[in-house]
Amino acid sequence: MIAVRRTSWAWAAVLVIRVGATPAATVDPLVLDAERARVEAIGRGSAAAVSIFAGDSGGGSGVLLTPDGYAATNFHVVQPIGPAMTCGLADGSLHDAVLVGIDPTGDLAIVKLLGRDDFPCAELADSDAVEPGDFCFAAGNPFLLATDLAPTVTAGIVSGVHRYQFPAGTILEYTDCIQVDLAINPGNSGGGLFDAEARLIGVNGRASFEKRGRVNVGAAYAISANQVRNFLGCLRSGRICDHATLGATVATSADGRVVVSEILESSDAWRRGLRYDDEIVSLAGRPVPSVNAFKNLLGTFPAGWQVPLVWRQGATRHEAVVRLGGVHSAAKLATLAAAAGEEAPEEAVKRPPLPVPVRDLYDPRPGYANHHFAVVERDRVATALATFRDVVPPGPWVFSGTLDDGGEFRIELSDAAASIDLPTGTSTLGADDDFDRSPVPPGSGGMLPALVLWRRLVIEGPAAVGHTTFWGTAPRDPATMRAGAGVDLADVLETSAAGVEARFTVDESGRVVGIDLWAEPEADPCEMRLAWPPASEGAVAPTTIEVRRRGTPFGTFHLRPATGESR
Repeated sequence: MIAVRRTSWAWAAVLVIRVGATPAATVDPLVLDAERARVEAIGRGSAAAVSIFAGDSGGGSGVLLTPDGYAATNFHVVQPIGPAMTCGLADGSLHDAVLVGIDPTGDLAIVKLLGRDDFPCAELADSDAVEPGDFCFAAGNPFLLATDLAPTVTAGIVSGVHRYQFPAGTILEYTDCIQVDLAINPGNSGGGLFDAEARLIGVNGRASFEKRGRVNVGAAYAISANQVRNFLGCLRSGRICDHATLGATVATSADGRVVVSEILESSDAWRRGLRYDDEIVSLAGRPVPSVNAFKNLLGTFPAGWQVPLVWRQGATRHEAVVRLGGVHSAAKLATLAAAAGEEAPEEAVKRPPLPVPVRDLYDPRPGYANHHFAVVERDRVATALATFRDVVPPGPWVFSGTLDDGGEFRIELSDAAASIDLPTGTSTLGADDDFDRSPVPPGSGGMLPALVLWRRLVIEGPAAVGHTTFWGTAPRDPATMRAGAGVDLADVLETSAAGVEARFTVDESGRVVGIDLWAEPEADPCEMRLAWPPASEGAVAPTTIEVRRRGTPFGTFHLRPATGESR
């Protein structure tokens, strides 16, 4: 008896070798158990598989991620179809579906199936734990064979991990992807790649085909589950998502180090001190041993995230949290997204009128694939904020406490005005002041306007504060972020009000844990991080507020516990 090395798996392959004929009745029970477990796992993966149809001449695959119907697929599958489609499940049911968000560069999209709130869905695995030789299987709709809606299942092994696939005549760029030897053919695009436990390790996309016949030759590529996880919040915002850039390119030095070859002086990395010929040591907690590793990791992050960067400048080691820029401008991204369908592997189809169930769920606007879902997600976060508002005492918010140097501070926020008393002086804001003209206290970049907008967001709700929408998700604490499945993500609201732009990071209990406020679009923002007691304690104020500007501390505010109506 020979078993594969991962014997803890419920259905690890088992071979029984015996001399002479073996009656079926004496088959080793381990073999039967392994077979049964394999069939059950494939059944679970197949239940989450989606067949996407577009009339008589197009379609592809998808995989359900949530019980309320959000499913992942490829951008190149949905782009020719348009905002509405019909989806089939393995149980034989057909469902109307609507486009939610797209990632044209990373070849991802999210659609929402309608009609149920208990869809079978796949569990996202940690794709960084996948290794060459691991068993895997795909469930999808190659060649649109699933006329009975039962997905086609193909199985094989993982051939390689952390592969980088250059764009090939399109803007599609596969970074940090998983290579497999199982059969992935036209129509499998967008379907799930599962491990032995039916956990989703990737979304199938590209495959290498023979020059004639478009038949898979045993080399296919899946977008990693960790990349899907990173982009899921952005995609659910309804936006046209962009990928991250450091604002710098890297090359291999003569002695094998990864060094900066070009860098934009407008980038946040430059403002934090990164320069030409500096060596990149790590990004988001992962070592960067090669140019390929750098491109792979960077490509898994959405534009706008903040990640830790470590580099060497000569003999000096530097660390900073760097805000990643976008690869494309918003206008360029929209243009590329519209044009990319011309190179899509699936045939384009004539788009019919929107079905009645979808008409009220689709709202196209500049920068969005479907703005309707930006409102849906904003209102979801608003519900969490309202939960926090219900425990906050009425009246002005008053904070007091000490700074790191022992000095005292006092902050008061009300509907009519706001003030902050520091050892260096007092700063005030009126209700009608333009915040971009008053980024007070001096040197903070706008701490007081940020606190005012926070209070308004909680008291009035996001819909009433300027132009507020759901931005996506981002690391709750960028300074401690580590790439992989363990990134602690939180919701982010984006607000434009009183002459400033701000992003609020909100946890599941409705507490704001981070605020970034820009008094000027190209300037360094005021960055605030709020630390709270455990949610179970029902605290109405944070314990500390850390404020930074230009990568350096402005101050750490240690708040006294609230007493009465005072906070």
